Amino acid sequence: MRNKIVAGVSLALIAGLALSGCSARGGSDSGDSGSGSGSSSTIKKGDLIGVALPAKTSQNWVLAGAAFKKSIEEAGFKADIQYANAGSPVPDQQSQISGMVTKGAKAVIIGAADGSQLGSQVKAAKAAGATVIAWDRNILNTENVDYYVAFNNFKVGQLQAQALLKGLEEKKGDKPYNVELFAGSADDANATVFFNGAMDVLQPKIDDGTLKVTSGQTTFAKVNTQGWLAQKAQSRMTDLLAQYYTGDTELDGVLSPNDTLARAILTATKAAGKDNPVVTGQDSETASIPLIMQGTQYSTIYKNTTDEAQAAIDLVSDLADGKKPETVKDKNNDNGKKIVPTVELTPVLVTKDNAVEAYKNDATLSELAKKG
Repeated sequence: MRNKIVAGVSLALIAGLALSGCSARGGSDSGDSGSGSGSSSTIKKGDLIGVALPAKTSQNWVLAGAAFKKSIEEAGFKADIQYANAGSPVPDQQSQISGMVTKGAKAVIIGAADGSQLGSQVKAAKAAGATVIAWDRNILNTENVDYYVAFNNFKVGQLQAQALLKGLEEKKGDKPYNVELFAGSADDANATVFFNGAMDVLQPKIDDGTLKVTSGQTTFAKVNTQGWLAQKAQSRMTDLLAQYYTGDTELDGVLSPNDTLARAILTATKAAGKDNPVVTGQDSETASIPLIMQGTQYSTIYKNTTDEAQAAIDLVSDLADGKKPETVKDKNNDNGKKIVPTVELTPVLVTKDNAVEAYKNDATLSELAKKG
């Protein structure tokens, strides 16, 4: 299956599930060269804006397409929005990006299926004079990315870890606590950032004995979930329970990187008779809101997809108006070749206690939260 809602709250629901992600920095960039120091493209109203998105494997990606279409058209541009095929997402997206450049797109916004596999395509886009914008997931190992628009993904991980610790104190009482760690897919350029943010908070608690990772699996290489696939998370959780949590050994909590995996983990724990672990999440998926209000899933992260799409189009509009976009340089947005100038949005932690307030500006999520 991911950064905008400051002061804690203005959220748009179904934003979010596995948008969330980060990729291990592998892969080559096929002879990448170029300065990448800002865009040389001249964008004007009426120009074609290409948007390349991953397969529709999460609620968030589905929402993104509609959000982009609305924002692009309202800003006075033409839209070419395409999704990769789930069966062959990388080659499909590579072809789609190349096609957008051939059609004359003056900006190409890319939610990467695999951020390490697009070096040749973004190099060609830059050579054709297009502005390249990485969206939600960074594009890795290339200088040919002008901007990155995303939530603060390191902060997402920190919030998840803080929620896990708070939930353990509230629900489990005395420490130490037995926990297990899950991360997203290694081909998603957000997953390692989420995990690193979480471990920034959790590692000191592991070191001082507050937390015990019973399996001993604490590295991204050990805990990642390829493809963000629910069945993989459920299978791993089932195996961990069978091997390390027999008899009276309790599982107190699980760091889950998103809501889809959280629900899969909860399915496994329930089947094993371990019914009440503290489980985190992300994306404010509609299927997880009732679980949070019932106390089954402890938390999620709210990332408004509509706001994230609008931020990318606002950036394009600024360029068309001759304005310099307001960006930050965050070391966590280093793509392996450069720290990409970033429009960074703020994620919001949501639990049962603040869900109604957090979702008050989203009719669907607000209604789910109010139902309790």
